[in-house]
Amino acid sequence: MADTIADTRRLFSKPQNLNDAYGPPSNFLEIDVSNPETVGVGRNRFTTYEIRLKTNLPIFKLKESRVRRRYSDFEWLRGELERDSKVVVPPLPGKALFRQLPFRGDDGIFDDAFIEERRAGLEQFLNKVAGHPLAQNERCLHMFLQDESVDKTYTPSKIRQA
Repeated sequence: MADTIADTRRLFSKPQNLNDAYGPPSNFLEIDVSNPETVGVGRNRFTTYEIRLKTNLPIFKLKESRVRRRYSDFEWLRGELERDSKVVVPPLPGKALFRQLPFRGDDGIFDDAFIEERRAGLEQFLNKVAGHPLAQNERCLHMFLQDESVDKTYTPSKIRQA
């Protein structure tokens, strides 16, 4: 009978003090992809997304940043990370080729529901990538997240912690 009773003894842990409870978190990295904007006309039409970053990780030069990127910039980042890092890079949300066909009954890749689905997928991708310690050392990730524009002719390199 004693064998069937679950062990309910408490785990002993260090008591939490006020600074632990209410102080700043030890390390944090928050990335939001939001505010999609579709710009351009006809074949030159595309959607950009705002990327907001907040962190206290010393490897990032800016503790808060806000940039706009389009899907092709995410493709570029993924390609750079696959080529230059030891990180297994997660997939991006799909290209949605069928949504780009003419004579559809909806707005294709500019349909609000599709844009929201893609936005959520891009946010998930960025949080997985940026949360990886090895990816955090890559210059391309820092440029993508914090520089006003992406210089696709940059020289790949590692970031040194300050």
